[in-house]
Amino acid sequence: MTFSVFSRLAIVIAIAGLSAGCANTIRGVGHDAANAVDATQSAGRNVSRAAQ
Repeated sequence: MTFSVFSRLAIVIAIAGLSAGCANTIRGVGHDAANAVDATQSAGRNVSRAAQ
């Protein structure tokens, strides 16, 4: 079974689109994790100040 040039191009574009979507998702998870760490540190500082 042979693929036409159009079929091959469509497959390459689909793979590139899916890869870009995954990269954005991974980047978003990284931002969410960083925000969670910042919020935890901020809460710790607030508790430390309140305990003094």
